Amino acid sequence: MARKKAPEDLSVEELRRLLVEKRRGARKDRLEHYRRTGRVISLAPDLDFDSPPSTPTIDTADSAIPAPEPPPVNPRRKFLDRILLGVEVLAVLGLMAIILNGVGLLRTLNTEVVAALNPETAVPTPLVMAVVLPSGHTPPDAQGNTKPNEAEIPSHLLPMVQSLSNIPVPTAAPDQAVRIQVPALNIDAPVVQGDGWEQLKKGVGQYIGSSAPGRDGNLVLSAHNDVYGEIFRYLDRLVPGDQIIVYTQQRQFVYVVDRTVLVEPTAVEVMAPTSAPTVTLISCYPYLVNDQRIVVFARLQN
Repeated sequence: MARKKAPEDLSVEELRRLLVEKRRGARKDRLEHYRRTGRVISLAPDLDFDSPPSTPTIDTADSAIPAPEPPPVNPRRKFLDRILLGVEVLAVLGLMAIILNGVGLLRTLNTEVVAALNPETAVPTPLVMAVVLPSGHTPPDAQGNTKPNEAEIPSHLLPMVQSLSNIPVPTAAPDQAVRIQVPALNIDAPVVQGDGWEQLKKGVGQYIGSSAPGRDGNLVLSAHNDVYGEIFRYLDRLVPGDQIIVYTQQRQFVYVVDRTVLVEPTAVEVMAPTSAPTVTLISCYPYLVNDQRIVVFARLQN
């Protein structure tokens, strides 16, 4: 009779076999107990450590139960998931497009604001175009009395003329015209801002909103021909090539006469802005009649 070996004398294979036999015996005892008590369960086949299991199992305290199979994939659900994924991608792309467009718009607005605030490129223009040309007045009587000639203003536009007379005079600036000289006519007179009745009593008036001397645009200057110094009495003697010198606090600008025209008092288009530096001189005409305007155009000398 072979002597029973101690556990420490057994090989790994012998220990493994003993363990398998012990588990099989315990399993048979439990199965017999379940049968006697009337309980029936489905048990996995005996575990064989010598070969790999054919199906995955879940070990429990009493038995090994096969693992449940994953549920089948619903084709409709899969199709809907793909649609939702496409919608999400389109939403992200749309949001990126909106952001890029907003950045571009902000950059454009900033550029326009900088250009509008740049004093070198800003061209002053009147807020409201005049109804009639400036310097209009009645011929002086024997005592030299005169007044603005409201008869030349269309009656339905008279309220507008009255409102234009209230436009505030610009604050003094270094680039504003302060003096004018016309050597051919011996004219040397101050220039004031505004061409209303009170301003033209002081000298030559600059139309509010017209260009500053030397800049692109139309510098509009007017004065009386038969009252308050008769500054522009002889404008009709100017010929192309004569010089008109306009001074600011910083420098002088020389303009050369281009042409002279006679127009009606309502021909306000002669004061319209120009693309090149221009000066326009305006006065009533003819002398002591004043039912027209004489207009002299001159361009900046290069």
